Amino acid sequence: MIMDTRPLISVITITYNASATLPVTMKSVAEQTFTGFEHIVVDGASTDDTIMIARRMGTPTLRIVSEPDKGLYDAMNKGLRLARGRYVIFLNSGDRFHAADTLQIYADAIECRNPDIIYGDTDIVDSEGKRLGPRHLSAPDILTADSFSNGMLICHQAFMVRKDIAPKYDTDYRFSADYDWCIKCIKASRAGDRVNLRRVTIDYLSDGLTDHNKKASLIERFKIMAAHYGTLKAIGSHLSFIPRVMKRGKL
Repeated sequence: MIMDTRPLISVITITYNASATLPVTMKSVAEQTFTGFEHIVVDGASTDDTIMIARRMGTPTLRIVSEPDKGLYDAMNKGLRLARGRYVIFLNSGDRFHAADTLQIYADAIECRNPDIIYGDTDIVDSEGKRLGPRHLSAPDILTADSFSNGMLICHQAFMVRKDIAPKYDTDYRFSADYDWCIKCIKASRAGDRVNLRRVTIDYLSDGLTDHNKKASLIERFKIMAAHYGTLKAIGSHLSFIPRVMKRGKL
């Protein structure tokens, strides 16, 4: 009998000149009580101390690739190609697992049901790690292919998927390819094999690429929504976003 020696989970972190935000992410990974994972840092040829920090704070399973890339989603595709785990999850610089047992909770769900997708909720934190509040969208109790027709209900970092159903990211999208990717993962998964952990699993740093490019991201999300759900649905959903956007006071 051939033993499967692959790690259960691949945690993939994308970096570029991330010395200010990477330490909290590396610390979060190193503190996990579950050890059956590998950590992959895909770096875009940083010129600061990013690689030194990753090496100093990394777990024994850390692998680092540092070379020029064609943007965030090209780097994510590199991470997918490098991943040896049965499941993949992205935890980018500045973000962190909510608790030391977060990966163990994901692993327990895998052992129990061997699902296609496992997901949780997200808290928003500032650069000091202070909780600002829950994410404005909550993970649905039951995830279906139509769930994301109302927006990206699950934070990308809280979304773990079986690697063998995960497609490449569409690099034609610069800011919202993760939205398209999650929809494709759901469509490729089996109904009933999507597990809601019903707890916060990720602390998300509200200072990412999409946060700085709100308008461009919204335009891309409209295109993605129209491609998956139809133009009329995309128009209706975006009209419904207006009160929410006005309430939050930002795009």
